Amino acid sequence: MAPTLLIVDDSKLARIVAAKAVAALQPEWRRVEAGSAAEALARLAEGGVDVALVDYNMPERNGLALAAEMRALYPDMPVALLTANVQDEIIAQARALKLAFVPKPATEEGLRGFLAAAALRWRQGAA
Repeated sequence: MAPTLLIVDDSKLARIVAAKAVAALQPEWRRVEAGSAAEALARLAEGGVDVALVDYNMPERNGLALAAEMRALYPDMPVALLTANVQDEIIAQARALKLAFVPKPATEEGLRGFLAAAALRWRQGAA
């Protein structure tokens, strides 16, 4: 069974773009979406999510706050912060949470390294 990737972004268009890029690189992966931090946490609670892409700018709480909650609940899950906000402070906070940093818009090239590392990690955990 292939891993499941959660795409969290309040923009439906951004979720579509990210899903398309992921599908091009990892076509066998299942993709699920959440339009808010609360929806993301609900999807995670349902189980079965192995990898996550999290937008930074969201209305309820930013992606770093959500990622911190996710990291506390799922410390080994590969998580990438997906954002157009490339300020040094945000990148440093992402690194402190052990998140990958992927610039927006999501592209195959931008996601390639993160998805390859996540796939390797997933295969090692599944073995």
